[in-house]
Amino acid sequence: MSIPEPELMDRGRLESINIINALRRGTVPAGGLERIAVGLDLEEGVIAKQLDYVAQGGGDLKFIRGEYGSGKTFLVARALEIARSKGFVTSHIVISSSTPLHKLKNIYQQICTNLRTAEEEHAIKAIIDNWLFAIEERLISVSPEGTEEVVLEDATEREIETALSGISELNTALAAALRTYYKANNAGEFPIAQAALGWVAAEPNIGRNFKQRAGLRGDIDDTIAYSFLRGLVLIVHGAGYRGLAIAVDEMETAQGLQRAQREKGYHTLVQIIDAIDRGAMPGCYFLFTGTPALFDSSRGIRSVPPLYDRISIVEAGAYRNPRQPQIILSKFETGKLELVALKLIDVYAQAYSEPDRERISHRFIRAMIRKITTRFGGRIDIIPRIFLKEFVDVLDKCELYEQYNPAEGYDFDADHLRGELKKEEEAVMVVTF
Repeated sequence: MSIPEPELMDRGRLESINIINALRRGTVPAGGLERIAVGLDLEEGVIAKQLDYVAQGGGDLKFIRGEYGSGKTFLVARALEIARSKGFVTSHIVISSSTPLHKLKNIYQQICTNLRTAEEEHAIKAIIDNWLFAIEERLISVSPEGTEEVVLEDATEREIETALSGISELNTALAAALRTYYKANNAGEFPIAQAALGWVAAEPNIGRNFKQRAGLRGDIDDTIAYSFLRGLVLIVHGAGYRGLAIAVDEMETAQGLQRAQREKGYHTLVQIIDAIDRGAMPGCYFLFTGTPALFDSSRGIRSVPPLYDRISIVEAGAYRNPRQPQIILSKFETGKLELVALKLIDVYAQAYSEPDRERISHRFIRAMIRKITTRFGGRIDIIPRIFLKEFVDVLDKCELYEQYNPAEGYDFDADHLRGELKKEEEAVMVVTF
């Protein structure tokens, strides 16, 4: 029995389908975000210029501040998309009870777990392999033709030792683990090689065999995680990437911790800022996000004056200045949501077919926004995720059913959302009886 080949799709259509699929699930798409972004040109331009500076060997950071619904997560995802397009490795982590701000080891572990390149996710193995491959390729390119394989292997090991010497200056244990990975990989001892990767990424419960082979004791802890992160940036550069861009999202959760833990986390930020300013983290870019309370409340950054002083801003009024340490996002408003909907129609047209723009008119979009907003206390900033999920459903029905008229058939029923609403959405939802 012959199996028919699936329909071949161009890259643009695949990206469009991915965008629509993600919005159906109420999540931020993994790619193509510039196609539905609105009102972020200034912020994107500033971040892009920072990344260009970092790609030339600098280090930089930015804090993104905004209420729920202002688009912090979207801007972060868009910034990392820009970074990957410029040849950066990226990582997006979320501060939580399992990854608290004061536990640098946990943060480093999540950075490694979420490493992503333009080609693949969970990319730590690919990055280290590319680093080693670059060393081998460099040697082969300068070796005389006909050089024996044994000679090349010896020369490669010496070259790798030279590369590891720079990492040893940061942390000898990291260098030992990478050395063990290289040798185990070459010898076909893949369980040892896999354990070496896990140890480099601060994974728990790494087997004793690897540690004995590498001559290591214990695991990565908070005291050495920072040096491991600097070593990781060296590896990223050696693998041919322009740098490492790290987003640290939802930092406001740190406010719920006890004072000692909270302030330890804030002092970690001071350490990172000072390292960047003195040139100790070349090729590294950080994005941090939080609500206004994180910056201004008594349990927030204001409680640690050295940190508050480093990232405080000059109030600009109507003329916002995203070049300052903080990018301040305004709340979403109706005009922006209408523009997103119109852009989404174009994306849908490439993913499936051209929507009927008479049925999906601008007038209908405005009416749909009003219907949903009414059920959420008039809060337009709360509804973008819900609106886009509903809007994709309307587009689907218009494509599937010629007789479906959303102007008559669409009515927002929030009951089906129960159980999937976020706490901020639930808090303002108007209950009907």
